Amino acid sequence: MATYIIGEFLYELTETKETAVAIAIGRKGTDRETAFEHLSEIESLAETAGADIIEKIYQELDAPNPATAIGKGKVEEIKELILEKLVTLVIFDDELSPAQLRNLENAFNVKVIDRSGLILDIFAKHARSLEAKVQVELAQLQYILPRLSKMWTHLSKQYGGIGTKGPGETQIETDRRMVKTKIQKLKEKLGDISTQREQQRKARKELTQYALVGYTNAGKSTLMNAITDAGVYVEDKLFATLDTTVRAFTLPGGAKALLSDTVGFIRKLPVNLVASFRSTLAESTKADILIHVVDVSHKFFREHIKIVNGTLEGLKINLKPTILVLNKVDLIEDVNDIRAIESEFPNAIFTSAERNINIQKLLEVMQSKADEHSKTASFILPYSAMSLVNPLYSYADIISREDKDEGISFEVRIKEDKYHIFEHNFGKFLLNKE
Repeated sequence: MATYIIGEFLYELTETKETAVAIAIGRKGTDRETAFEHLSEIESLAETAGADIIEKIYQELDAPNPATAIGKGKVEEIKELILEKLVTLVIFDDELSPAQLRNLENAFNVKVIDRSGLILDIFAKHARSLEAKVQVELAQLQYILPRLSKMWTHLSKQYGGIGTKGPGETQIETDRRMVKTKIQKLKEKLGDISTQREQQRKARKELTQYALVGYTNAGKSTLMNAITDAGVYVEDKLFATLDTTVRAFTLPGGAKALLSDTVGFIRKLPVNLVASFRSTLAESTKADILIHVVDVSHKFFREHIKIVNGTLEGLKINLKPTILVLNKVDLIEDVNDIRAIESEFPNAIFTSAERNINIQKLLEVMQSKADEHSKTASFILPYSAMSLVNPLYSYADIISREDKDEGISFEVRIKEDKYHIFEHNFGKFLLNKE
């Protein structure tokens, strides 16, 4: 049972979920269908965080009110709704300034959070590894730093739940200097973790590396499991997994390769969160080939593609070789819709990771992409040149190895940027090359 102060009244509620109102603001002339899709996404985020949205409100304005984001009349309307429906949480789709947040909480007398705060709360709940926990804590502290004024004193009195996980509970009485010190320590800790990750990447640099990227809940983890049998946690919720998983698998040509599954992207992903998760996203930046996974059954999948492409551009990896995978094709009932999308995206691979549809075709395209950016070679290394074996393994993918009378027979695959090293060391032993 939880105690909430709503207006001037004290309520005892037995629900485990918070009762929330979602609010979006659009400029006049904004497409209303898109606006309500954004509200639906807030509803999904709230559900993931553990709240029930009982009302979705959209207001068109020439510009957001600098004091309260929404208009004065709308503030009064929501105050009445809070009392009538026993609302305990108000969620805004856009980021609120510290002043707007403070004014709205004073007006509503309930907790108010914005989109960034909601996403940070979800990340705090879903962080499992040390790296993810450090990344989330860093992002939260950077988020609350400009909001450390009087608005935080209420948390110690009456509020819990969404938006108050992690450092929000422990940093209430601290001053800016202490928070900044903590932020610096977390950055140093992330730097150490990032260095360790880089060493791990160097140890596997000879293998072709693929990275799954895409909008949250597009089916990346399910696709990861379909390709590698990784057993990655899968749930039909936004940001169900945060931690990067890297697994080895075998391409159709017989060569080993690596596939990483990274955190999903979303519209208006908080800047602090992207910055904090750079060491996790580095799996994408270091990959040879990206696999952009899209939930093609989603009504706004084209917008999702644009958002992901924009995020990749921000990470400066948008020019990497990319395979577009339109997933969840089994959820599209009209075959004419599929044909129209095929015409629009002629180079895409249509899959259903859940039902194992076209996974083999995807693997073949992955092999083809690897072939475009690597070369294969066969040679016999005489036993007198055994000192070259260890260096070979450091930058070549060994497809086959067989001991023969005259030496060791190798078939290898080498990335284009490493081939000059291979040719210098092994050119005289080559039987053939592609």
